Amino acid sequence: MQNWLSLMLLSLALTWVSCSDDTLDMENPDVDLFVKLLKSGTLAVNEETGMVTMPNFTTDDIEGLLRYAEDLSEISSFPLAPVSYLAGGKPRLGECILWMVESIRLGTNASLGCRMVHKDAVNYEGIYFLNDDELLDAAAHYRRWWNKVNHAGGLSVIDASGNEPLADSDYRWW
Repeated sequence: MQNWLSLMLLSLALTWVSCSDDTLDMENPDVDLFVKLLKSGTLAVNEETGMVTMPNFTTDDIEGLLRYAEDLSEISSFPLAPVSYLAGGKPRLGECILWMVESIRLGTNASLGCRMVHKDAVNYEGIYFLNDDELLDAAAHYRRWWNKVNHAGGLSVIDASGNEPLADSDYRWW
């Protein structure tokens, strides 16, 4: 009887911890929890709008976000209009993370979709989306940019346009 009671209490404690750990504070989000929820497809829907809203990440989160930039895992969805992955398969986590970093850099959404395209793209079709190797190259461009910006004393939205991560690449956001 005592073992059964101990197991029940342990089970309840784990359930409580699990539920509390999976709640993302949208105003002060945790990068690792956000990525965990994206990978599991369990990012909460806003009950008022019925949409998944984007957490309020800031420049302080860029370092943490970039830890996931090379993750090529496909995720079931991302908090943007699905136009960005209809033509080219499911979104990749790393590309979505780079979209978030770019959005922080610009102070507004980087693009309507979370897919980068080749600079010469004439439309937003899957044939212009980056392959895995190109995405890893784009991530390297963002890392170099962040190291340069971070060592120069940080980033402000005002000076964001003067130092573009993809300036010396063959890629851009649509």
